[in-house]
Amino acid sequence: MKFSLSREALLSPLQLVVGVVERRQTLPILSNVLLTLDGTRLSLTGTDLEVEIIGSTEVSVAAEAGEVTVSARKFLDICRSLPEGAQVDFSSGDGKAMLKSGRSKFTLATLPANEFPSVDEGERSIAFAVQGSLLKGLIEATSFAMAQQDVRYYLNGMLWELTTNKLRAVATDGHRMALCDCICEVEVADTISAILPRKGIMELARLLGEGEVQVAMGSNHIRITGPDYCFTSKLVDGAYPDYDRVLPKGGDKLVVGDRASLKQAFGRTAILSNEKYRGVRILLSNSAIKMVANNPEQEEAEEEVTVDYLGDDLEIGFNVSYLLDVLNVIKGADIRFTLSDSNSSALVEDAGDGKAVYVVMPMRL
Repeated sequence: MKFSLSREALLSPLQLVVGVVERRQTLPILSNVLLTLDGTRLSLTGTDLEVEIIGSTEVSVAAEAGEVTVSARKFLDICRSLPEGAQVDFSSGDGKAMLKSGRSKFTLATLPANEFPSVDEGERSIAFAVQGSLLKGLIEATSFAMAQQDVRYYLNGMLWELTTNKLRAVATDGHRMALCDCICEVEVADTISAILPRKGIMELARLLGEGEVQVAMGSNHIRITGPDYCFTSKLVDGAYPDYDRVLPKGGDKLVVGDRASLKQAFGRTAILSNEKYRGVRILLSNSAIKMVANNPEQEEAEEEVTVDYLGDDLEIGFNVSYLLDVLNVIKGADIRFTLSDSNSSALVEDAGDGKAVYVVMPMRL
């Protein structure tokens, strides 16, 4: 295998795939990246057996086709350390790979390409096209609510639900929930559901950008193909909770306020909240929302913000971190809270955009 290309052309796909490669692997080949040269097209593949990413680029000189695997981290570090605009000459043979650039020369150990595992896509249930920016927006609006290491493994991921002309993303950790919709041109007879693993979602968010992507969903895998990458992930096997039952219904207390003012006030109040439980008391009265936090050191913070609210007084507690997470992802100027009583969850949404809704469970303080 032998080719030449610029440092930047090599670095671009390498950075796409290296995120999926784990630093500590039980199988040594999983810490490697697979290089495949076919004509002038160079493909780089990284996988952890759950998620696979293939990045591709054009080489300037293709002398000898072939495939080989080298250490992903070392290969990336070498490419990053080379000067901008440098030309890289790559060749492999006899269990070694050689990189030359100017007066620099590196020899890397290789492992056989035929030992490199591939994530099988499996059968397709549905395929459709959607703008990458819409998918990215869907992930950014909901991913913060995914669980991290919950024993209910299906919560450590994100539900994608496909209906005719609509893709919905849902994430929850049992204490809060995020739900967001985007429009896509597709027709389905029945709802198609898939739970994407947390790592797959985080890697996909890094890949997505402008331009159209092709999405293929199957019973066990999802594949998303962009202009210069191909992302494949196994799906989480399990039944996602019925999120519709969690959505609060019949809330009669509507509060509309300036998002920036509320975010700043909650941020300041959070400073003196209990570091472990992060609880903040909210006292709602006509045209005002008061926030009170205290901690075991007997310190206290109090803030008051003018809001659009006419109704009965209400006192309710929340984890302030959960509220701030929601306020950070909502982009609109105004935010709307829908509340029922001190024991019921709050429904939070952008007052001017109904694409996303958020549910935050109350706390006893």
